[in-house]
Amino acid sequence: MKFNVSSSDLNQGLSAVIGAVPSKATLPILETILFEIEDGRLKLTATDLEISIIEYIQADIEEEGSVAIPAKRLLETLRQLPNIPVFFEVDEKQNVKFKTDKGTYKLVGEEVSDFPDIPNMNDGVTLSTDTDLIRNAIQRTIFAVSTDDLRPAMMGVFFDIDADGSKFVATDGHRLVRFINKNLTSETALSFIVPDKALSLVSKSLDGADCEMTISEDHAQFSTGSTIVITRLINEQYPNYDSVIPRDNDKIMMIDKNQMLSTVRRVAVFSSTTTRQIRLQLTTDKLTIRAEDLDMSSEAKETVTCEYGAGEMEIGFNAKYLADILSNVDGDEAKFEFSTPNRAGIVKPADEEDGEEMLMLVMPVMLNSYA
Repeated sequence: MKFNVSSSDLNQGLSAVIGAVPSKATLPILETILFEIEDGRLKLTATDLEISIIEYIQADIEEEGSVAIPAKRLLETLRQLPNIPVFFEVDEKQNVKFKTDKGTYKLVGEEVSDFPDIPNMNDGVTLSTDTDLIRNAIQRTIFAVSTDDLRPAMMGVFFDIDADGSKFVATDGHRLVRFINKNLTSETALSFIVPDKALSLVSKSLDGADCEMTISEDHAQFSTGSTIVITRLINEQYPNYDSVIPRDNDKIMMIDKNQMLSTVRRVAVFSSTTTRQIRLQLTTDKLTIRAEDLDMSSEAKETVTCEYGAGEMEIGFNAKYLADILSNVDGDEAKFEFSTPNRAGIVKPADEEDGEEMLMLVMPVMLNSYA
C-alpha cells in the first residue's frame, strides 16, 4: 500500500473518526484506525463496536491495500506537522512507514482481518433531509437525556417519524423535551432510540448541507459529505412520555428569558448544595425567585418583572434543571404554563419557526418550610 496525502487533510480525517476510538479498549484492534483505498480515495474507519465513523479524504494512490494503524500515536504526530505532503508505505508484514521533508516515522500496524465488521445498512430505510435540521434536533434535546444505567431506554433521544412529521424526545424523569419538526417525514413510520454519545458525535462530525439517515432494525446511519456515522440503536421500549405532559396548565407567565436565566443562576448560588432547590413566587406581573441554604445560613431573593395575571402561586424547582430548560429556549422571551405547585411546569419559546414546535417540561420539587 502506497499513497501521498496532505498532512492537513489526513489530520482532519483522523480527527473526524477519533471519537469512535475508545479511550480504554478491551481489544487492541479497537485502538487502531482502518486505512483502505476505495474509489480512488483514502477511507478511514474507526469503531468501538457500538459506534463506527467513516471518513473519506482525497489522496494520490500509488498502490492499493489496507492496514490498521494505531490511532493515538499517528494523530499526535500529524498534529505537530505543518501542512506538508506525507508519503505512506505499508509492506506485507503491516509495517507502516511515513515520510515528510521533516523526517521518517515507523509504526507497526495490525492485521486488517482482525478489524471488526462495520454494519451493512443496505436493507435500511433511507430518508433525505438537511444537516442543520438533524443537528438542531440533537442540540435541542440531548441535554435532557438520562445517565441512569438502570433506565437504558432513556439514555438516548427518541425519534418518531411518520408522514406527518417528526418528533424528537428526551427525558431523564426530571425534565422532558419534545421537539416537533414537520419538514422531516417518512412514508414508512419509524420509531427508534439513538444513544446520546452517538448523537454528540453526529452533531460534531456532519458538515455537509444534505444529510441521509438510514434506519435498520438495529442500527442508524447518518451520512453527509465525506462523513458517515453508524450507531447501534437502543432496543428498548421508550416510556409513554405523552401521558406526563399536562393538558390543563392555564396559568401563563411571559418573561424575558435571559433576565430570568441570569437571576436563577445568581440565586442558585445560595441554594442547598444537596437539593439545589429554588422557589418561584408569582404575583401579578411580578416573579420573585428565592433560595436558602439552612446549613450555611445563606439566602437570596430577587424580583423580576413578567406578564402574569393568574392567581398567586408558589412552586419549587431544581435550579440546574430550570436553568438548563431556559438555556434551550430560542428567542428572547419564554412562555411558562403552570397549574398547581405539584404539577409539572411547561416552558415554550414565545415565538417559533414555521413547522417547528418546542415543548419543555420540568418537574417541581417539594418546597421546604422556610418563609
